[in-house]
Amino acid sequence: MANKIKTIFVCSNCGYESSKWLGKCPGCNEWNSFYEEKLSKTNDKLGSMGIEKKSCKPLQLNEVVGKEDTRVSTGFEELDRVLGGGLVNGSLVLLGGEPGIGKSTLILQICDKVKGDGKVLYVSGEESAEQIKIRADRLGINNNDLMFLGETDMDVIQTTILDMKPKLVIIDSIQTMYSDEITSAPGTVSQVREITARVMKICKTNGITTIIIGHVTKEGNIAGPRVLEHMVDTVLYLEGERYFSYRILRGVKNRFGSTNEVGMFEMANEGMVEISNPSAVLISERDDNPAGSVVVASMEGTRPLLIELQALTTPSVFGMPRRNANGIDYNRLTLLMAVLEKKAGFNLGSQDAYVNVVSGMKINEPAVDLGIIITVASSFKNLSIDKDIVIIGEVGLTGEVRTVNLIEKRLKEAEKLGFKRCIIPESNKKLLKDNYKLDIIGVKNIVEALKAVGLR
Repeated sequence: MANKIKTIFVCSNCGYESSKWLGKCPGCNEWNSFYEEKLSKTNDKLGSMGIEKKSCKPLQLNEVVGKEDTRVSTGFEELDRVLGGGLVNGSLVLLGGEPGIGKSTLILQICDKVKGDGKVLYVSGEESAEQIKIRADRLGINNNDLMFLGETDMDVIQTTILDMKPKLVIIDSIQTMYSDEITSAPGTVSQVREITARVMKICKTNGITTIIIGHVTKEGNIAGPRVLEHMVDTVLYLEGERYFSYRILRGVKNRFGSTNEVGMFEMANEGMVEISNPSAVLISERDDNPAGSVVVASMEGTRPLLIELQALTTPSVFGMPRRNANGIDYNRLTLLMAVLEKKAGFNLGSQDAYVNVVSGMKINEPAVDLGIIITVASSFKNLSIDKDIVIIGEVGLTGEVRTVNLIEKRLKEAEKLGFKRCIIPESNKKLLKDNYKLDIIGVKNIVEALKAVGLR
């Protein structure tokens, strides 16, 4: 039976399909994102590989025998913690990050550390075997079980995987792979969706752990349809500033563990080096005690991190004062400065304000609100905050300091690193059960917090 050719229009941003061209996508409201694509439909009785489909019957859930949650260590304690204990057999992991951030380096090191657990197949559509070998020699990788395949055709890759039956498969990157069944170019929405679906079927059916690497867009999201992140079991993002050596591995989605876990690495000559105590590293260069500098306790998943915040306020030269936020949300900064001006009487309307999170970290947690207010006030008054103080608290629009979660973990991290005092919400202090060596000060509003640090 001859194949039927069907022409559709697909949104390059979200994957929405339409029978006709549209100026604005109904799915994501993006303009001019539709492109024409021809699909070749095979016989409905045949699968994507031309094999007759098998019928399956539903099973009673109580009769299903569950398998043990067997995991394989990646060799990195930081990565294992983000994954929830290691790679689950038969899972599909998506790793995203900007170009040059260190994705391929980290993956190649993982391939070396899982030696002895079976064959590892590294499929690359971007680099040749010679290029991979140069990087492997630089990283000191020596694994006889590591096999390389330079191929972009998914049919060839699928045949190789089924013949070889490796323990771990790496696909670098998903945007370079293509299938002949779809007429669009590699990297398009339809190609990425089809390739991911086939890879998922292979790894689930045969119990093969697979890691696919994905490019990111200028907005920082993984290129391709959002359905790509829904199909995989785990989504990891490797983040970091280009001019900083530190890298943050963040778990955005994880079916086998907690989400928003982070692991910290440093890019060195020998590759990615894990940092077991990130808090000590993030505040290690805070030797002097300048005005406009405080330490806050932020939670990244289940891990507490002590991070330094810096602020600078100067009289505005122009009529409209500038607000600049690096590492925190800009809108949150303007909101907190408005609260500081309204509720504490600070005249910031004629001041330029710049707030920076040291070491290129990005913080989205509201528990650092009080730290932002105090560091801005410290710079405005040109008065230093004691080095042994940690600031914790969420601030509301009326100036009240609200309760934060996991306060015990934050206090223990501050105590471990030698801090003497900690300013927390009064509601949190009433619920504390353990005894701490810290001098814990509870505050109800920002005025009390400013008095506690000597700024009122």
